[in-house]
Amino acid sequence: MPVAVVLLTIAVVFLVALLCAVGASMLARIDGATWPTACTRAAGTFAAVLALAAAVTAALSPFFT
Repeated sequence: MPVAVVLLTIAVVFLVALLCAVGASMLARIDGATWPTACTRAAGTFAAVLALAAAVTAALSPFFT
């Protein structure tokens, strides 16, 4: 697989994770959460999206070897 495709995919995954984290933080603040709680929710969401991307990559890797 070309290096450019891999780098672009990594960039897209990080962008989606960042957008999900910002959305979770914003929703937490709208709900009345404090800043530390909103940051904790954002960090958890960011980690969850990255873990999901890693799980999908591990599940699909046998098909591309």
